[in-house]
Amino acid sequence: MIDLSVRPLRFPASVVIAAMVVLTALSGDVSAKQSARSAEEVAPRDAGEPIMAIVSIKSQQVTFYDADGWFLKAPVSTGTKGRETPAGVFSILQKNIDHRSNLYDDAHMPHMQRLTWNGIAMHGGPLPGYAASHGCVRLPYGFAENLFDKTRIGMRVIISPNDATPVDFSHSALFAPNAEAVAAAPGRAERLALDAAEAAIAVGEAKKFAKTAEREAASAKSALRKAEGQKASADADLASAEKKLAKAKSDEAKARAEEQRLKAAAKATEAATKLDKIKTEAQPKLEAATKASDAAKEAAVRKIDTAKAADEAKLALEPVSIYVSRATQKLYVRRNTRKPWPDGGEVFDATIEVPVTIRDADMPIGTHVFTAMASDGAGLRWSAVSIDTGDDAKNALDRISIPSEVLDRIAPTALPRSSIIISDEPLSKETNYRTEFVAVLSNQPQGGFKTRRPTPPPPPAPTWEGGGFFSFFNQPSPPPPDRRRGRTQQVQKDWLW
Repeated sequence: MIDLSVRPLRFPASVVIAAMVVLTALSGDVSAKQSARSAEEVAPRDAGEPIMAIVSIKSQQVTFYDADGWFLKAPVSTGTKGRETPAGVFSILQKNIDHRSNLYDDAHMPHMQRLTWNGIAMHGGPLPGYAASHGCVRLPYGFAENLFDKTRIGMRVIISPNDATPVDFSHSALFAPNAEAVAAAPGRAERLALDAAEAAIAVGEAKKFAKTAEREAASAKSALRKAEGQKASADADLASAEKKLAKAKSDEAKARAEEQRLKAAAKATEAATKLDKIKTEAQPKLEAATKASDAAKEAAVRKIDTAKAADEAKLALEPVSIYVSRATQKLYVRRNTRKPWPDGGEVFDATIEVPVTIRDADMPIGTHVFTAMASDGAGLRWSAVSIDTGDDAKNALDRISIPSEVLDRIAPTALPRSSIIISDEPLSKETNYRTEFVAVLSNQPQGGFKTRRPTPPPPPAPTWEGGGFFSFFNQPSPPPPDRRRGRTQQVQKDWLW
């Protein structure tokens, strides 16, 4: 008879302990995720487009701001000791919804938003409630996903060692745009783009005409050289005949010499007539070639000038950022060209870099970020964020004298999201052609920054070229796609986590 009674299962103690460990870990992970979600805050209003994010290393929190103030808050996990997330000023350089680390065992870093090309980013990750990353800023998974489509390349990210909040700010040194210039900027950009396109076509036609004229001039020069040679030969024959006539003694010899002289004189006259005719015919062709060559040169110069003007007009449609460094006594300007780089990210214009006057340059000035949050009538409404010790924001601006040629060039069309950054720090070496400004506080730990290999040096300084933005667009082709695990994103040559 078969015993159908239920008997309790008995497992070895080691199996029971292992199961308890797994369940504890799972419950802990669920608890951490629930805690992260409960710590998130959403402003009780409709949110606009994010303008900046401020990460507090002290509070392990990130706050996102639109034109009307904060609208999202969430806990974060920054770099652990020895791999600290660097405090400073950054911006979003690249976004990848399904990034994998090529430095840390192919670790999954979903909804990655890159801050430096050497591997600092914001991305979804586990939040144990304290600093625990290798230098990145981990966000709650759901928060990172929901935020991903809201941000855009160039959005400012400020990482502060302490809590920092933007405050409303006004100062005479801040950009004061011209309403008429702002309104006219799109039409001007379109018009100058057409001028540049026409100039590019014109330079092609001018070069083609110059080549045709040069070929005709070359043919005329060749005929002219041949005629000159024939005349010189005829003149030499005539001179020889005249010498023979002078030396002739007998009447018969004189008669033969005279006959030769007459024939030589006739050929010399014929050669001279032919040379004069060819000269007359060649002169217009030679002059036309010179004019065509000059016209082609002028067209090439106009192409460069109109391309510059068109590019500058296009850049005027973008927010502009200024960085003033007390360390280098320089002012730098960055604007996004919106031109994608084959290896990822977008290219920033960096053609303006000038010396700047800072009063009391031997005294600390701090690090201050002034941001145009929105249009305010005919002007802009600004905020200020200070993240380092030094002068206060007002005094910092008071000490700066921005060159008038820079202000005249960028201020009339300054838009919301434009910014002025003043700092004791030089720009980080991570600032290059694919970044806005990257600056880190030298008095704060930078372990997570220093443990990464630096991004390779940028190509030579950008120069204007007739049909394109910069010389460094003539670069080698991008690397082949990374096909591992079915992914198709491109492998970065720079070092990512």
